[in-house]
Amino acid sequence: MTLLTGVLLLVGLLQVPHAPSAQAAPTGSRTVDVTIDSMSPSAPSKSDSVTVSGTLTNDGRSTITDAHIGMHRGDALGGRSSIDNVSRRTGYLPGADGEEIKGSAKKIGKLEPGVSRTFTLSVPVKDLRLDENGVYQLGVSVSGRSQAAPYSQLLGFDRTLLPWQEADAQKKTQLTYMWPLISSTHLTAETDADAQQTPVFRNDDLAAELAPGGRLQQMVALSKNLPVTFVIDPDLLATVDAMTKSYRVNGPDGPMGKNQAVAKQWLHELEDAAKTHEVVALPFADPDLASLAHHGKRVPSALSHLGPATDLAEKAVDTVLGVKPRTDFAWPVDGAIDSSVVDVATSAGAHNVITRSDSLRETGGLSYTPTAARPIGGGNTAVVADAQLSRAFEGDMSKAGNSAHAVQDFLAQTQMISLEDPGRQRSVVVAPQRMPSVSQARAMATALRTLDDSGRWSQPLSLGKAAKAKPDPSATRRVPSGAAYPSSLRRQELPTSAFRQIRGTQAALDDYRVILAQPERVVTPFGSAIMREMSTEWRGDAAGAADFRRSVRSYLDGLTKKVHLIQKSGATLSGRSATIPVTVQNNLVQGVKDMTLKLTSSQPNRLDVGKAQQITVDGGHSQSFKFATTANANGRAWVTAQLYTADGKPYGDRMTFQVNVTEITATVMLVIAGGVLLLVLAGVRIYLQRKRAAAQRAEGGSDGEGPDGDTGTDGDNGGTDGDEPEQPSDPSPDTGSESSDPSGSGEKVDR
Repeated sequence: MTLLTGVLLLVGLLQVPHAPSAQAAPTGSRTVDVTIDSMSPSAPSKSDSVTVSGTLTNDGRSTITDAHIGMHRGDALGGRSSIDNVSRRTGYLPGADGEEIKGSAKKIGKLEPGVSRTFTLSVPVKDLRLDENGVYQLGVSVSGRSQAAPYSQLLGFDRTLLPWQEADAQKKTQLTYMWPLISSTHLTAETDADAQQTPVFRNDDLAAELAPGGRLQQMVALSKNLPVTFVIDPDLLATVDAMTKSYRVNGPDGPMGKNQAVAKQWLHELEDAAKTHEVVALPFADPDLASLAHHGKRVPSALSHLGPATDLAEKAVDTVLGVKPRTDFAWPVDGAIDSSVVDVATSAGAHNVITRSDSLRETGGLSYTPTAARPIGGGNTAVVADAQLSRAFEGDMSKAGNSAHAVQDFLAQTQMISLEDPGRQRSVVVAPQRMPSVSQARAMATALRTLDDSGRWSQPLSLGKAAKAKPDPSATRRVPSGAAYPSSLRRQELPTSAFRQIRGTQAALDDYRVILAQPERVVTPFGSAIMREMSTEWRGDAAGAADFRRSVRSYLDGLTKKVHLIQKSGATLSGRSATIPVTVQNNLVQGVKDMTLKLTSSQPNRLDVGKAQQITVDGGHSQSFKFATTANANGRAWVTAQLYTADGKPYGDRMTFQVNVTEITATVMLVIAGGVLLLVLAGVRIYLQRKRAAAQRAEGGSDGEGPDGDTGTDGDNGGTDGDEPEQPSDPSPDTGSESSDPSGSGEKVDR
């Protein structure tokens, strides 16, 4: 019986972890859920005591009695892959997790089913017997008895990582941490019609991010004393700057925004922080470089937005923060690259492409982590961020246990990089997720603060200097092909159709701007909105991206239609010539200029509608333009009116109306012809009379009468007979009344 009991006890202690079934209660080392929520200090020195706190939860079906907790120290790990394996392992593994440290046990008594309780254990570093520098496993176990096993056994276990370095490393790892200040799109293309062009926001959600405790507020507050490089989307700065003034929130009632104070405070704090940090500006609105490379290149002019986005980035940061940023870095989504992505990323002045080690993979079998900078040809550098460090704080960091494990894992990985080749200094870059949550940012800050305070195996380095670090000659430099680009990321890209829509919106904007007296009022908000349509933000949100594109185009179309021709119902001409008025309505705030209004007759041989006219119309006004027409025959003719821009492109919808010529009869035509004949005959008679008078003066010249002495006599009757030459009369003035209808519709013109 004693032997059987001993065997059962041994089986309980050595039980291999297994996944419990959905129905069965957890058993063995998974009976109690042990979660380490914190470890202090995270990187202890020789004189410290290590304190571990956490939570115990009895997931079994029976009460645990005679329970106690204890601390374990496993062996030093052999490399970065060992760290990954330990981080993934659950349950207790004898040998690897080590024996319970003597003197660390602490009684906790009973633990009822489903009940949780906190714990704290503290052990002097000297009792951990850390013999040499390295990363050690540190675990907490709970042991006790249960109804199913009335003997003491290990019922729960959790582990963390303990980086131990007694003295400074021979060659400290240079660590660059990118600190992204990026948000989603909040501004629309719409502005109010006032002098200040009050911007219209999609929503007021940004205020929550900027307010105390909000995501962006925490990102700035946490960064003040951290050795990080700010990586900023200038669109965020422009949006917050707009928020410091009067702004309106889009919606049925369009309420005015009230969070100016929050925006001003955030900008003030960021401005102070930027003075002591390197600032890298991404192209305005953080364009999706991979989407442009894989789909945008198929659409002419799509890539032309990158240059202006880069120029605008520098201007925005300098204007808002008062610092000159670096604009020579490109950051594709998740650091995933191929040759086409690199080509696009470097097409607008960026010479440094931030990629990741799971994209530009090592193929040479290096036994250490190489320096981040890699020349890739064409004067360009791939800055290869470490994938494990970059992804260390993804997931739910709001749970203390997750956060504590992530921090210790990050510290352990950085120390292991230093230990891989102690005599070789490396430069390592970390590129975390673009928009960390508050809890993720806090975990990141905790890890960086611990590294900075310890300073035993790493030292900070700016991103600019990391890109200039001496490359490792053995590190991979070959950019992967398009086939290697992750399919999961390809599925999230903007499609070619999206770039066609963007091109259409840009073309409509180009046609619209040329008619405006103040084009900058439209070019600036719409130009920014078009850049936002290509933002990385839309990854995985195809519906949101499409809605935003539609809203921009719809608003632009609405503005262009505010300049239009007022429809005419028709006109009637009762004579050979008349004027036809056509009215142009301008409902914009500003005037329009350099436009041409042209009429076209469907039957020009019947109705000539005159020449095109250059037009200018003030904002908020309508103006009629009169066209002199000539009718050559009775009947109906259709006339089309069309506005044109200065470069000859049709603008807006054409307007067609009917003109009816009613009173050009045969009798009228005979009268006109007879009048013309009389004028011709009168001219001939005058010519003959003057010729005869000249001959007579020539004959009488010997009597002393020259041309100046002409007595005015004509032949025998001295110019007094009844054949006095007739003078042609002037044409009758056009007395037809013009229509007083300002709309230009429904008038009748009589002649």
